[in-house]
Amino acid sequence: MAQTRLISTAEGTSQAAFGATEWALVLAVSGIWGSSFFLIAEALEGFAPATVAMLRLTFGVLTLSCVAAAREPIAVEDRPRAALLGVTWMAFPLAMFPIAEQWISSSVAGMLNGAMPILTAAVATVLLRRLPGRNQRIGMAVGCLGIVAIAVPTWAGGSKLALGVVLVLAALCGYAVSANVSVPLTQRYGSLPTQRAVQTRGLLFIAPFGLWGLVRDTHLAWRPVLAVAVLGIVGTGVAFVLAGRLLARVGATRGAIFTYLMPVVSIFLGVTIRGENVAPLAIGGTALVLAGAVLCARAGR
Repeated sequence: MAQTRLISTAEGTSQAAFGATEWALVLAVSGIWGSSFFLIAEALEGFAPATVAMLRLTFGVLTLSCVAAAREPIAVEDRPRAALLGVTWMAFPLAMFPIAEQWISSSVAGMLNGAMPILTAAVATVLLRRLPGRNQRIGMAVGCLGIVAIAVPTWAGGSKLALGVVLVLAALCGYAVSANVSVPLTQRYGSLPTQRAVQTRGLLFIAPFGLWGLVRDTHLAWRPVLAVAVLGIVGTGVAFVLAGRLLARVGATRGAIFTYLMPVVSIFLGVTIRGENVAPLAIGGTALVLAGAVLCARAGR
């Protein structure tokens, strides 16, 4: 089947080794998004899952709208791609994580996110029509074993815990597709206008569900309100811009390594602040996932 422009991707503008700028972007995004699972758990104390997604996108769009460069419009022919990303990069995954965290801990959600580089590499293989190299194939296999190890301890907790894992993995598949599809758009317009366009469309998709949850199931308190505000302004408005810039520079497969440190941050916050327990098998699975991600991000065949 011919590849359509809507779901195409592109190589990064730089194939060189990571420099100071790239590593700064990786560390910033890893730290911000690693803490997002803790913030989601806090926000769920006062808001329904769909409302958490709606509010973080609302804060994100408002934050970006304050920047003049972000208000540049995108061309009519690129709006279908922005609408697609509004679903796959914003509305769908941002709703799936709060739903999942009703049943799984923020630590487990963060650990599973280490699989994103593996899924991103798999999607890039399809869109670029190029088989992955030997390192990447080994990395995908190792990472899959790690995902299983993280998921196994949740199976003993019943079907809802298992469903939470499935929802996180579904959200990651959306992120993996979006990391690839967003590259040409960001390269053309820059990260700021792209993110404002995508987040605005994502907000339109999730708003009906979020408003329903706001009316039906809201318990206002300062901690959930503060959590969702930080999640929106920093975790959505700022972090997605930085991530988009990194993906456009180095490509989707290499750019997805910002998930390397996310599990470390999520485990630290979940255990020390929320008192969550982390199964030793899940820790071992996280190590396998990250090892697989490292192999997927390596150059060479």
